[in-house]
Amino acid sequence: MNLELRHLKVVCAIAETGSVTKAASLLGLAQPALTAQLQRIERTLGGPLFERDRRGARPTALGELVLSRARVLLPAMKGLQDEAARLAGSGSDEEMSRYRIGAIGGPIVGGLVQRLSDAQPEAQITTYASYYSDELATMTAAGKLDFAQAGFCGDAVPSAEHGLVWQTIAIDGVCVLMPDDHPQAKGTEVDLAELSEVAWAGGPGGGCFTDCFAAACARAGFTPRRILETDVRSAIDMVESGMAVMIAQPNFRSPAGLANRPIKGAPLRWKQMLGWHPESPAAQVAPRLMQMAREAYLETAARNPLYVQWLADYPQLGVEQLAGV
Repeated sequence: MNLELRHLKVVCAIAETGSVTKAASLLGLAQPALTAQLQRIERTLGGPLFERDRRGARPTALGELVLSRARVLLPAMKGLQDEAARLAGSGSDEEMSRYRIGAIGGPIVGGLVQRLSDAQPEAQITTYASYYSDELATMTAAGKLDFAQAGFCGDAVPSAEHGLVWQTIAIDGVCVLMPDDHPQAKGTEVDLAELSEVAWAGGPGGGCFTDCFAAACARAGFTPRRILETDVRSAIDMVESGMAVMIAQPNFRSPAGLANRPIKGAPLRWKQMLGWHPESPAAQVAPRLMQMAREAYLETAARNPLYVQWLADYPQLGVEQLAGV
């Protein structure tokens, strides 16, 4: 006979009640049937599990060993069954029980995960980071992610080849991160043309640091004299040292000593979007995730009151005009 979980339940019931008769009643079995089952279990394990007399049933040393293992295995298996049931039902319920969110970066994903955790404390939430929106879209289309949160420069739109649905969270005017004693940091916005002689730092990826940025500089009458593409931490170090300035999202949390200012006229725009596959379970909860993402955006934008003030002159930007989407 192979030992099964139901056999461990029998051993635990006898130990807990201290009696084969009481254990049989607890398990809904006849006492002779339970006695016969216990004997088969003991033959399988190679010795008696209980000492039985008029005072009841007490575990032997072998019985204590079996009980110590059973008290670990049985709750673990119950947890596995419960979790499997939740996951199996996630495709038909209005709420998913697992969320896999990929993001290029920025503060929206943190606020989104926080709100989702508050709304569904038992949900499994994982995140995946990438510099490239196409990678996130590919993984979402393949079912490896449920949602992709990505950014797109200017009027660019996500590729249609992946078959995803994309909705806009917000549209931002791109900002410039610079030392707070920089002459251009004194007002609420910077003039791109006045930055023609500086070096520029930025993170990798397919964002504003390629064609959009070069085109905006050309419209302002200059070609950037130096572009330093590196990781975000190194780019910030360059800004702090005065070596370069850096393009950044307006809700970027600026380190002490640095100022984050929008560019006059909003020549560079950054569109925050959320994507999912229309035939996936994610499609059913996407409106709720979109609302959470927009709330997260508004919360982070409020950290930059100068930017919020600046937005009043640019009604085409921000999130409010998208509230009915």
